[in-house]
Amino acid sequence: MTVELKERERIDDLQRNGYQIIQRTDGFCFGMDAVLLSGFAVVKRGERVLDLGTGTGIIPILLEAKTEGKEFFALEIQKEVADMAGRSVKLNGLEEKIHIVEGDIKEAGQIFGAASFDVVTSNPPYMNDAHGLKNPELPKAVSRHEVLCTLEDVIREASKVLKTGGRFYMVHRPHRLVEIIGRLSAYGLETKRMKMVHPFADREANMVLLEAVKGGGAFLKMEAPVIVFKEPGVYADEIRDVYGY
Repeated sequence: MTVELKERERIDDLQRNGYQIIQRTDGFCFGMDAVLLSGFAVVKRGERVLDLGTGTGIIPILLEAKTEGKEFFALEIQKEVADMAGRSVKLNGLEEKIHIVEGDIKEAGQIFGAASFDVVTSNPPYMNDAHGLKNPELPKAVSRHEVLCTLEDVIREASKVLKTGGRFYMVHRPHRLVEIIGRLSAYGLETKRMKMVHPFADREANMVLLEAVKGGGAFLKMEAPVIVFKEPGVYADEIRDVYGY
């Protein structure tokens, strides 16, 4: 399948099922956090999945490759970014399984309807202080800072669209963990699994992966941490085996 590439765009190989993805050479590209989230999330046969704030569309594309989910929806507010994600879906011939929707996370419940998904994923903006940004509307700023949506917006809308017993998967920063768990609980999402991510074995965690269940009971499983590099420039075996690097 061939698709139109626009100025300053490139095609990258995902090394999964022969899939490729379109990214901007001067824009915000997907990172390790999205790849880790796609490996942490559990999608069962026949389930419907929604990715909130999909960006390039990396998470639904990887989940389609790794799981037996039935249908994947992806919501993105930035028109140009949503268009790019849509062309990546077309590039891989996945139009019947992955649907890119242009829209606002804050309106996800209205767009998709209540209790309409088995699984919701999100790699939301990590930084809650957007003051002083020179160009707050640029894709990099929108992806990294809570410019167009907050943590609470993401969690609230995830809870709305999830079925009872549905699962929410998110990657975020450990320094906001207390806030995250509190927000999840406030919207009926009980944290069930947690996994810290360390760049090296002797470094503190710089990411956290979470699973929360809508209407779940109070029981948390702390899983063994992910160590990304065993030495500078060399991925650890788990990253190579589980996450495809």
